[in-house]
Amino acid sequence: MKHLKLDISRVYEAIPADNIDQLEQELKNASNTLYQGSGEGSDFLGWLHLASEISEEMLSDIENTASALKAKSEILVVVGIGGSYLGAKAVNDALAHNFSHLKKGGDPLMIFAGHNIGEDYMHELLEVLDTHTYSIVVISKSGTTTEPALAFRILKDHLINKFGEEEAGSRIVAVTDGSKGALRQLSEEEGYKTYVIPDDVGGRFSVLTPVGLVPLAICGVDIRQLVEGAKDMEALCDPEKPFKENPAALYAATRNALYRSGKKIEILVNYHNKLHYVSEWWKQLYGESEGKEGKGIFPAAVDNSSDLHSMGQYIQEGERILFETVLSVTNQQYEISIPNDEKDLDKLNYLAGEKIDHVNKMAELGTALAHLDGGVPNMRIEIPEINAYYLGQLIYFFENACGISGYMLGINPFNQPGVEAYKKNMFALLEKPGFEAETRKIKERL
Repeated sequence: MKHLKLDISRVYEAIPADNIDQLEQELKNASNTLYQGSGEGSDFLGWLHLASEISEEMLSDIENTASALKAKSEILVVVGIGGSYLGAKAVNDALAHNFSHLKKGGDPLMIFAGHNIGEDYMHELLEVLDTHTYSIVVISKSGTTTEPALAFRILKDHLINKFGEEEAGSRIVAVTDGSKGALRQLSEEEGYKTYVIPDDVGGRFSVLTPVGLVPLAICGVDIRQLVEGAKDMEALCDPEKPFKENPAALYAATRNALYRSGKKIEILVNYHNKLHYVSEWWKQLYGESEGKEGKGIFPAAVDNSSDLHSMGQYIQEGERILFETVLSVTNQQYEISIPNDEKDLDKLNYLAGEKIDHVNKMAELGTALAHLDGGVPNMRIEIPEINAYYLGQLIYFFENACGISGYMLGINPFNQPGVEAYKKNMFALLEKPGFEAETRKIKERL
């Protein structure tokens, strides 16, 4: 099988190749820290060899669960927030039909709850669920995270009212802690089918655990190919491989060299609309992993060519603190040729007979060169095509590079202490029991 390729040749106008080469020993040290588990956050390295260690028993069990729920569900509601939903959404959206919500039949439609606190969203979701058969996958290690816990309480009640308590229980799958927490307790009391979130895998690294695999399998994704792609990329990222032949190591070193040269923002660019949520998943992966202690590259994303008509102006001529990483898909699933038009009022006959993707590729190349001329260096990740296998490769590539890059920055890439700040204030404002002192302080402040 082919594998994705990383091209860094378009960064050399911004930084000399020597700037990257000089980081080789530092990168090896960071890689050793990652693989030897000797750095901060080493108790969250379960993702590192996950793809090569996942069992046939686990995959078969997930597939059996998926088969049972597919047969009786038009919709799958995935309840989760952050890493508990972004990974599944990224892969599902990349592989699903663009207009699956308008098509009848086929695999269940994946929709989400618990990723926001929108009252109108929940009302409209319940309206839809009133008229469709559905099941729920609820994902939460503790079962008490506010957003998903709130959504699950409402949806569970709706499901029971719609199908009765016994049938509702057979339509709920919980992905949670193996031994403790509110959701684990509820699942055991109610007899829900459960899967375990490994203790040593953080949410943003959890796509290849049941967190991602269960909902994806229910909605028709070939999870074996997803895992196989990650497994093959795991081998390509082996720390014993030469620096220039290890794509994750080369990406980590290049982005850190650019960061040290004053490029503080990385923009992940795609030219394929189905990769939008891959970018959203990537933003969480890198933002939550690297943005701490006053350090870190700010992760942003654009969908081209749409965003060339909005963000394109800033990228071309704004403050020169940017670099880009372009996701380039080599082969499309379908081909459509541009027809000849006798009147040619739109002046497009010069493109007659060309495929739409040819125009897209020239937009991609032309933009990369224009941005390079404007002082925005860009890397390119070539993806042979969008399928489960190559998405598995891409996921593991970004995860591995993220771990190395974090250690190169000198931070713990596997915690997220800043996420707790808003929760403390929210709980105080909601007057949650146990937060009385915080409630008094925040009311005085307000």
